[in-house]
Amino acid sequence: MVIEVRDLKKYYDLGAVQVKALRRINLAVEKNEYLSIMGPSGSGKSTLMNIIGCLDTPTSGEYLFDGVNVSHLNDDELAEIRNKKIGFVFQMFNLLPRADALHNVELPLIYRGVPSRERKRLAREALERVGLGDRLHHRPNELSGGQRQRVAIARALVNSPSVILADEPTGNLDTAAGEEIMSIFEELYEQGNTIILVTHERYIAEHSRRIVHIRDGLIETDERISEEKRRVASAQLENEEAEG
Repeated sequence: MVIEVRDLKKYYDLGAVQVKALRRINLAVEKNEYLSIMGPSGSGKSTLMNIIGCLDTPTSGEYLFDGVNVSHLNDDELAEIRNKKIGFVFQMFNLLPRADALHNVELPLIYRGVPSRERKRLAREALERVGLGDRLHHRPNELSGGQRQRVAIARALVNSPSVILADEPTGNLDTAAGEEIMSIFEELYEQGNTIILVTHERYIAEHSRRIVHIRDGLIETDERISEEKRRVASAQLENEEAEG
């Protein structure tokens, strides 16, 4: 089991008001699962993602990552897990504007102290995996939105993480670019990667194999996605691209 969450709660004190972002979450994610998390604004999905990504800690309950209880680790210990075992893909790409694609992908390796020659080799291989082997020295403003997201995915892959967390990865892209990005995630899943995707779009979520829907800090539904639903989701994206 890569991720195991037990009776997880997260409360925030906002003045005299206590916000119960997560009220009792139980969730298990196995190696090489492709999972989507959905829910309306304020449902708690972003809070859950932050905890899964070791960006935040729970108020109570347990979170086991690769068999290690990370619920009460200190900031340095959480940062080490984030850097070595989790690859992040964000809606806004979060690329350094003055750095080329190769250097952007190298960044996690720099933080780990990997020597320069090895960094460049690994970053080049990661960019080749996402089809950008001919864009190594292009800066973000010289790339399309879809290409920038590919750089972000390559950066997430470069450390060979246990889990890839993708937060609205198609939210800033047109339909064609969004379909390309979802195709990359499909390839990564088929290569054995564990992927957790957050999205507001049902047809995007249906590219995954499982959808967890959160409402009011609780898991409302947890469903497996059939091959037929995935075909429908892909057809919907293709139709939108044709109409657009």
